Amino acid sequence: MKRRSWALMVAVVLIWGFNWTVMKIGLNYVSPLNLISQRLLLASVALVPALILERRKLPKDANTWLKLILNSIVNAIGMASTHVGLLYETSGLSSILTYTQPLFVFCLSALFLGERITVPKILGVALGFLGVVAIYKERVSQLAMSSATLFLIAGAFLWAVTIIYYKRFLAHVNPEIVNVVQFPIGAVFLIAITSMMEKLDFNANIVYILSILYMAVLGSAVASTIWLFLVRIEEVTIVSTSSLAVPAAALIFGSIFLKETIKSSSLLGFALISAGIYLVNRRSK
Repeated sequence: MKRRSWALMVAVVLIWGFNWTVMKIGLNYVSPLNLISQRLLLASVALVPALILERRKLPKDANTWLKLILNSIVNAIGMASTHVGLLYETSGLSSILTYTQPLFVFCLSALFLGERITVPKILGVALGFLGVVAIYKERVSQLAMSSATLFLIAGAFLWAVTIIYYKRFLAHVNPEIVNVVQFPIGAVFLIAITSMMEKLDFNANIVYILSILYMAVLGSAVASTIWLFLVRIEEVTIVSTSSLAVPAAALIFGSIFLKETIKSSSLLGFALISAGIYLVNRRSK
């Protein structure tokens, strides 16, 4: 990746790393479906001023709109799955399972995007994922094929699907446009699902308000737009593998705000993730 892409990737890693802590806090106040619905709704509102200032125009052809709507629904289902899994699983195991995403992207990118499978890429993806496992190795022994596990793996797979789908069918659409379309569509879809399954609820607690604002504005509106921009201009395997640094950042933020412990195995994990990211990026120069 180029220097600008690296700087943007670091920003995404920091924002999403802290977002894991914020999501865990937010789930103390509302259900996963209420949380993700409100997050997407507020994120769509947050993007509107930027769209107006930059005078971005919405697509006019029906085919693009159909693809945007499909992508939006898949994205919403994937995010909902991740939030449900996070409610019933520890943040460490949730992070490991969510970041199986680069493994799915690696396979799907070869099948649908024609990206080359090289030895450095294989080693890089493997080392990076092993690094995530090493960081949370004490919790891996707790892993069982529960419903929470299935929700988290499903969320990771659907995240990978939306990455590949955007790169192949929607890369001509500006990332801000994609998000300003997919966030409200996803919100409406999830609000409808939520209303059929449980009571719609918003907690006016100041901690929750600050949490949902962070998740919506920074975690979704800002970071997701940067993420799509990187997916648009770089190889998806490189971008997705670089995102393996997010669980490492999540652990650091978790130790500060949730009193999670950083152990010696975590240092090995950090080293493996760094080596993996280096190997995947080495061939891109």
